[in-house]
Amino acid sequence: MSQHTTVYHPKIKKLIHNIQNVMIGKEEVTTLSIVALLAEGHVLLEDVPGVGKTMLVRSLAKSVASEFKRIQFTPDLLPSDVVGVSIYNPQDMQFEFRPGPILGNIVLADEINRTSPKTQSSLLEGMEEKSVTVDGNTVQLSKPFFVMATQNPIEYEGTYPLPEAQLDRFLLKLNMGYPTFEEEVQILERVTQKHPVDEIGAVMTREELLEAQAEVLNVYIGPEVQRYIVNLVTKTRNHPSIYLGVSPRGSIALMKAAKAYAYIQDRDYVLPDDVKYLAPFVLSHRVLLTSEARFGGVDSRNLVSEMTNTLSIPVGRGQ
Repeated sequence: MSQHTTVYHPKIKKLIHNIQNVMIGKEEVTTLSIVALLAEGHVLLEDVPGVGKTMLVRSLAKSVASEFKRIQFTPDLLPSDVVGVSIYNPQDMQFEFRPGPILGNIVLADEINRTSPKTQSSLLEGMEEKSVTVDGNTVQLSKPFFVMATQNPIEYEGTYPLPEAQLDRFLLKLNMGYPTFEEEVQILERVTQKHPVDEIGAVMTREELLEAQAEVLNVYIGPEVQRYIVNLVTKTRNHPSIYLGVSPRGSIALMKAAKAYAYIQDRDYVLPDDVKYLAPFVLSHRVLLTSEARFGGVDSRNLVSEMTNTLSIPVGRGQ
């Protein structure tokens, strides 16, 4: 995670700067979260507690004037606690729908691996279909709809790891990481009086966000860049350390992310370097390593990075 964007789209520059008033030293994670938001995808954030995952999602929601909802996943959480429930009203003699937290715009799904597969699937249905089923009725989710799910990598006892088919629903998998010494000193200074997330306001309306999402779809990706994506994905299917390679859904996800990343950098076309940079974040959680590779300590993100380094990059815009 070393590349830094130097030129931002004016609206995105303002958005990142606003979030950085809360999130010190997390420009890359912030930028990649916005990539997922603009590409209408979702993020899986794997990291230890207390590094600012909740603050990132809250500040993102406030910055784009969207409704923030938080779901704390626990072993006893039911699907109806996520999607909502129909309750009979004896006065009207009708059932009234009480919406669950998934009907927000920006949703934090905290510790998603702590709940049962049945409850996990109620969230994942909404992520994939942009709708949920309640008592046989389909309820459309409002736009924008963005989920950031978190999981703790160090506590495996009493958890329900997400199967590969469900991991595939996330556009990106990210890690926050600890702040540097100086960054942590700044954090202490900022929270002495009042938490900075309470101080920030919106810098983009929901309408502007939806407009930006529509503009991302029009970002040009040339045939050579598309072939580069497919070549990279094909390599994951033939690698000796990988038992199960990336599916075509992964190819589409990488293309969507690359379009959003190009837009963030104020370009209307995708560069091969965009694909190369994003590939580890988009593809690493979509591969299943062989048991030998796992026991040997092979890291899937490093593996994907190595693949991008051995694959020749098409020259120019690929037009």
